[in-house]
Amino acid sequence: MELLEVLEALNRTHGPSGDEGGVREKIAELARPFADEIITDTLGNLIVHKKGEGPRVMFAAHMDSIGFIVTHIEKEGFLRVGRLGGVVPKEAAYSNLRFKNGVRGVFVPEEKADLGRLRLDQCFIDIGADDEEAAKKLVRVGDTAVYDGPVRVMGDRVTAPYLDDRIACAVLLCALEQIEQPACDLWMVFTVQEEVGLRGAKTAAWWVEPDVGLAVDVTDADDTPGSERSGTAKLGKGAAVKVMDSSVICHPEVVARLEELAGARDIPVQRDILRAGGTDAGAIHTARLGVKTGGISIPCRYIHTPAETADLRDAAACVRLTVAFAQQ
Repeated sequence: MELLEVLEALNRTHGPSGDEGGVREKIAELARPFADEIITDTLGNLIVHKKGEGPRVMFAAHMDSIGFIVTHIEKEGFLRVGRLGGVVPKEAAYSNLRFKNGVRGVFVPEEKADLGRLRLDQCFIDIGADDEEAAKKLVRVGDTAVYDGPVRVMGDRVTAPYLDDRIACAVLLCALEQIEQPACDLWMVFTVQEEVGLRGAKTAAWWVEPDVGLAVDVTDADDTPGSERSGTAKLGKGAAVKVMDSSVICHPEVVARLEELAGARDIPVQRDILRAGGTDAGAIHTARLGVKTGGISIPCRYIHTPAETADLRDAAACVRLTVAFAQQ
């Protein structure tokens, strides 16, 4: 599998928090030829098992994205929405959206709203309906929408909605294909509801009961003008080995092992420290009696906007590091 092709396939699917069925189906299709078994648990996590001897190792990438959920349909045909995860209204202003059933719309602020202090209740979605009756033929209260945009490649850089965390799902799928015989009992988990509180990872880690857990996710890039230095990773500098964020302090043995493997195989790496924000590692490391937990991160700019941007070379380094860890 080519990483970019996998990413494009996942980007076309529907999968906001709590409504991940479309992306789960596509990931299962891509993983099936390389898995010994595939399980969907009660919450909807997709658990891919590749049997091997040794410790139980769990890689986790969340397949849900942020999104919108319809709460009201107004008499003029406009939609009011709630948020699924970390939607920032001013970053979403005038974005194209698509619903699960294919209906498309635009996220619009009210004319008198202050864009600098924009609230969600000052915004609406325009789906082109003339009135409430016409709108109700297209969508219902409770329907979900996501950003609608293609994957665009600019040299080694890629821009798309939902690199968080579809690019990490692509990393795990490409790694799975390359791992012929793991040196561990390997579990790759594509989790649900990460964006609303790491919920899927909590139940998945309880079910898998890993000895070692690694969250694979994007991380904020510290390489743009005016950066507030909230993170340490930079695009194009390799896979980011997580040391800590607000959800986890990674186990020093896991950090050391990832860096040792990278050095032995000439895999470019950097360290990932975040002042704010978290990943599935936050739920994994406290499961049962505790799990030795770390993270492999893809640096990403403009997270939670319709134009998230990453470097395909970093993603390729993450594939190599994931394969090395599973095989050693």
